[in-house]
Amino acid sequence: MIILPAIDLFEKKAVRLLKGDYEKMTVYSDNPIEIARDFEEKGAKYIHMVDLEGAKDGSVPNISVVSQVAKETNLFVEIGGGIRNIETADKYFSAGVDRVILGTAAVNDEEFLKKALDKYGEKIAVGADVKDGFIAIKGWLEKSQVSLEEFFEKMENLGVDNIICTDISRDGAMRGTNLEMYKRLSEKFKVKITASGGVSDIDDVKKLRQMNLYGAIIGKAYYTGAIDLRQALEVAK
Repeated sequence: MIILPAIDLFEKKAVRLLKGDYEKMTVYSDNPIEIARDFEEKGAKYIHMVDLEGAKDGSVPNISVVSQVAKETNLFVEIGGGIRNIETADKYFSAGVDRVILGTAAVNDEEFLKKALDKYGEKIAVGADVKDGFIAIKGWLEKSQVSLEEFFEKMENLGVDNIICTDISRDGAMRGTNLEMYKRLSEKFKVKITASGGVSDIDDVKKLRQMNLYGAIIGKAYYTGAIDLRQALEVAK
């Protein structure tokens, strides 16, 4: 299982939200590239980035930071947040990104999803952000009518290779990840699953590893020191 330490971007700073609430934002660094270098120094090979401003309005205000991380480290960079058309995906790939994550667009715009998959294949991942069993969209601000399992089934049928699944109620709450949900999904679907949201301690990493998931994203637990990144990388192997 791979470990993807995370940087969420807002106004070119590294921040974390609590349960996706923009009113509950903690700024961890004014210099995200330093954090990315620390990830790499500790042995990480991957990084998960989210543009929180882009997630709201579909713009790319933090692309210069993402590009800097892609160009100045050897990390495999994946980025999500507001990628709702092929032009935005193109911009990120041109900036050196390795994989882009479609969220709202995967729910609302099947034609764009198909076009992106045709053009970029496995470089496209999809974010399944879950609120009360349904997929949330637009920076988690709205809940769609699509259930989590319906969404997984549809994505698998369309040829999506990789789904990053977040339980919003656990995100940043430091009360453990939703192991039951990941177990159910991993037994039912063949798509690669990355666990995101609430990975709070080494025990969470061990339990996710035992499910043979593709990856786990570590956010707040890194910033608070609750998870030692070197140890997490070792355990995930």
